[in-house]
Amino acid sequence: MPVRVLVVDDSQFFQSRLKEMINQHPDMQVVGIASNGREAVDKAAELKPDIITMDFEMPVMDGVTAIKLIMANRPVPILMFSSLTYEGARITLDALAAGAMDFIPKDFAEVSRNSEGLKARLHERLLTLAGVGFRSPASAPASVQTKPVTGAKPEERESRAPVPSPRSAPVTRTPAAPASASTASAQDNYRLKKQPSLVIIGASTGGPVALTEVLNALPENFPLPIVLVQHMPENFTKAFAERLNKQCRIRVREAVDGDLLEPGLALLAPGGKQLMLDKRNKGHVRILPDDDRVTYKPSLDITFGSAANVYADKVLGVVLTGMGSDGCKGAKLLKDSGSALWSQDEASSVIYGMPMAVAKANLTDKVLSLKDIGPRLVRELS
Repeated sequence: MPVRVLVVDDSQFFQSRLKEMINQHPDMQVVGIASNGREAVDKAAELKPDIITMDFEMPVMDGVTAIKLIMANRPVPILMFSSLTYEGARITLDALAAGAMDFIPKDFAEVSRNSEGLKARLHERLLTLAGVGFRSPASAPASVQTKPVTGAKPEERESRAPVPSPRSAPVTRTPAAPASASTASAQDNYRLKKQPSLVIIGASTGGPVALTEVLNALPENFPLPIVLVQHMPENFTKAFAERLNKQCRIRVREAVDGDLLEPGLALLAPGGKQLMLDKRNKGHVRILPDDDRVTYKPSLDITFGSAANVYADKVLGVVLTGMGSDGCKGAKLLKDSGSALWSQDEASSVIYGMPMAVAKANLTDKVLSLKDIGPRLVRELS
């Protein structure tokens, strides 16, 4: 039976092209089209599709609101089409927080010329997401304790207020404590053999929600610098870093060339470029231009590999949810240099691709549920 797809977009041109591209795959069929968010909610309930493609800017009801209502009624995988602008990135992050599983850039030029590359990416993404069904992290991010904003203007305090996740009932998160207590996995006998000097965390599909969950568990005085590698286009990483910085107690910003690694600071690799650790100026990062020979920009393999070269056995690598196997080759270099590696388990991964690759290659020292990773970092490193 083919994968049943509901297409949601207010543009008749985009509706027609999407339907044509999707129906060209023998294992997929467009079963309905909606022109606004309200129609999307109604047709999702009526048609019960296997997956939905969703635009974000529509009349009557926007895409983010529609996602929240669909998830409250009958959760289903949703693939967002996103503008490549900064505002598009911000709205896409709202959509991911609301329950969308992944996004794909909405490039009218590619659609107009019926790009084979876009068609291949669309087919792969839809089949993969529909194949796993709707999966949310085992422990959804709760309302977060944001950084102190004493003396801020009222509108600034409001903008940094806790944002409840629609995937779980709001609860109050208390400041992070030593993780001696929090999880069942903390009761096992595993311990890091060496104290690292740097933590590197990589993710792809499902990563924005997963990274938020992990970083929310860290206290403001977390003792190590952190590098984050999330597969995202340009503009998206800047908006994502700003969002994380508002939600987490640690500082988060998009990395720039020459940035200094600092305790309690997470540097997010910029989209469309590569982040490497600087061998000649240890303790700093290098941001390098795009290379067409590399599939992922940024690539966890490249960041892991450079860290192995610069920091040898002083790195803790963490591989979270994501499609594909980026990070596996770099993880091998880290392990060969004596560093440690953790990976997310299948049950809490939206897509068990990247963490599965390192686990199957016997490179991971510890497989952890998403909800355990942040507390475990505090317990092992504080």
